[in-house]
Amino acid sequence: MTIWDTIPINLIQVLEGEFGQKPFFGGEKIGFVDVALIPFYTWFYAYEKCGNFSIEKECPKIVSWAKKCLEMESVSQSLSDSQKVYEFVLAYQKKLGIA
Repeated sequence: MTIWDTIPINLIQVLEGEFGQKPFFGGEKIGFVDVALIPFYTWFYAYEKCGNFSIEKECPKIVSWAKKCLEMESVSQSLSDSQKVYEFVLAYQKKLGIA
């Protein structure tokens, strides 16, 4: 078992529990918490590949929230590429000798 098997999905599930029926963390409009958390969405692909789980299956509200945020051009154009984040994770694991 590795850190990827439990920690990322457990943390995302905590956030999932905070939604209720709201489209954003603060309610009907994007707010400070959304802006602070949306950059982590670019890590989801790496979490899924390294941890062998599906965030969409485990945390559908988080995925729906991220897609809603990405509908905003200011958000979608400011995030890192998920594939590049994954490549960074692989390179870092290799450097640490845990790949």
